Amino acid sequence: MASAVLVGLGLATGAMALRAGMQAARHLEKLVPKQLPKSLLMKNYYKGGFEKNMSKREASLVLGISPASPNNRVRDAHRRMMIVNHPDKGGSPYLASKINEAKDVLEGKVKPR
Repeated sequence: MASAVLVGLGLATGAMALRAGMQAARHLEKLVPKQLPKSLLMKNYYKGGFEKNMSKREASLVLGISPASPNNRVRDAHRRMMIVNHPDKGGSPYLASKINEAKDVLEGKVKPR
């Protein structure tokens, strides 16, 4: 009789923990910023490496914007990507250099190849 009560209590505790976890997951979904590019959320993951010489197309993929975006949009996308990937915040120096190169290519400071 006592073991049946313990089994029932264990099941009830497990069910309550599962429910709390599901509620927490729903709450966290609401906290994910809507401004982040889809590539950061891994929905549209680009399967491939970097080209030897960055093209305008690749630069736009790195920043998650259109190749014909105006300079203010390029700067905003660059700032968002650098906040996430800055080496001082634990990001990769290589990725930070590629993000900077993408900004330069899209702003016309470096000719795309």
